Amino acid sequence: MNGKHVTEVHGFTSETGWLDPLRSGEISRSFCESLEDGTILFIPTLPCEMARQDLEFLHSLEQSDTATHKNISYRPKEDILHGFSASKPEEEKRMHRIMRTYSRGVVAMLGKLLFHYADKWSLDYASYRPYEEENRKLPLHKRHDLVHTDAFPSRPTRGGLILRCFTNINSHQPRVWLTTERFPSLARRYAEEVGLSKIIARQASPLHRVWKNLKGIAGLPAAPQTAYDLFMRRFHDYLKENHDFQSHSEKFVTDFPPHSTWITFTDIVPHAVLSGRYALEQTFIVPVDALFDPAKSPVRVLEEIAGQSLIS
Repeated sequence: MNGKHVTEVHGFTSETGWLDPLRSGEISRSFCESLEDGTILFIPTLPCEMARQDLEFLHSLEQSDTATHKNISYRPKEDILHGFSASKPEEEKRMHRIMRTYSRGVVAMLGKLLFHYADKWSLDYASYRPYEEENRKLPLHKRHDLVHTDAFPSRPTRGGLILRCFTNINSHQPRVWLTTERFPSLARRYAEEVGLSKIIARQASPLHRVWKNLKGIAGLPAAPQTAYDLFMRRFHDYLKENHDFQSHSEKFVTDFPPHSTWITFTDIVPHAVLSGRYALEQTFIVPVDALFDPAKSPVRVLEEIAGQSLIS
């Protein structure tokens, strides 16, 4: 494994936690603070025990079968599997079990590794990505090989940060990432070009307030999209559309070897996936008030630029 802004976790195992429990609080805090600075934490093992037969089953999901195995996801709160269908019911049950086991394993591991966040985070989706990312044909905004920050169109975070744990279950090949400058510097450079002021003005317009009031009178839920969420979605697309940024910004390549795990805030760390297949992932949403330094969160950086709240 190589790469800039990557810290390897020592003295910790997913089964037993810290080898030096007397310093666990101090070390866990240091890792949380590193994540808030835009570091990637690297663990050279799987987050939980996975049977060889289960790994072979995941590897058997062929890349060409995109209609059957597109966007395989698991919703741990509801214990529901999505995006996977099989001719044999036992295969669907097996996939469900594997995703549940992985999700719970990551939650248990991060609950020990980052326990300062654990009582406040919200558990989001897990996913499995069986496809080779190199030369994958996708629409521009869905391409993984272009540097971007994460934002979920259907699941606005309202200022919460996106913490993601990735695992390369490929037995032979690394998963290759590209990263660049962290969100704060890019936001200060591009926020107005992306349209921060226009988004704020649109959200504050009388027409928008009337629309929200009408929804409330009708008993419909108010729109969950804040100015922050709208900006982050636009920022995700803007970076992918910006050919000059993609071509000329400083880049750092990191190879994550087989059967390794890495953790980062993917809205602080702009990233791309250059190559690799067979990756598992679990997402958490961490509220700003769980951070040791909330000023480093994307929403606080943008509010400093804008001079006002973006999540009201």
